[in-house]
Amino acid sequence: MYPLVQLQRLLDTTRAFDFLGPLALRLYLVPVFWMAGTKKLADMDSIIEWFGNPDWGLGLPFPEIMAWAAALTEAGGAVLLLIGFAVRWISVPMMVTMVVAAVTVHWPNGWLAIAEGSGPFATERTMGAVERLDRAKEILQTHGNYDWLTQNGSFVVLNNGIEFAATYFIMLLVLFFIGAGRFFSMDYWIRRAFMR
Repeated sequence: MYPLVQLQRLLDTTRAFDFLGPLALRLYLVPVFWMAGTKKLADMDSIIEWFGNPDWGLGLPFPEIMAWAAALTEAGGAVLLLIGFAVRWISVPMMVTMVVAAVTVHWPNGWLAIAEGSGPFATERTMGAVERLDRAKEILQTHGNYDWLTQNGSFVVLNNGIEFAATYFIMLLVLFFIGAGRFFSMDYWIRRAFMR
């Protein structure tokens, strides 16, 4: 029993650093949502057309409202996550955005974000992508400077499955329940000022 008490005390001492978890989640998500939102805002006409077109786009109802809501939620949410303000509140529309993205854009592609030829989540689609990737590598090795092309990483085929959207959803869900964290968030300092 004594070692369990010591272990519990050790775990209790780590609570002094419990602000690091939500801070890390927030800082990880900031560039993800900032890039997604600002990219949409930079070309809203095309985004609205893509959201609304049923033939080659998403075929969503009210594409103008949906496109603006997604772009502003992502870009504005990134700013709020960065400063740690209204984190629990903004997590809700950001999670909705991830659900809509997962269902409308990524769902038909399966789970994997990057195409892999094996494993429990590999599909015919991803196995076919790996074949095409292998052929592209052969062409580049024969006709290109392959070492230079791959010196900073290898080539992959984006499968665009729900993996990333689901991961971001889970991260936002955690922030919804635990909040922005202590010390490095406006939420903490505002709450502390009003509690006095």
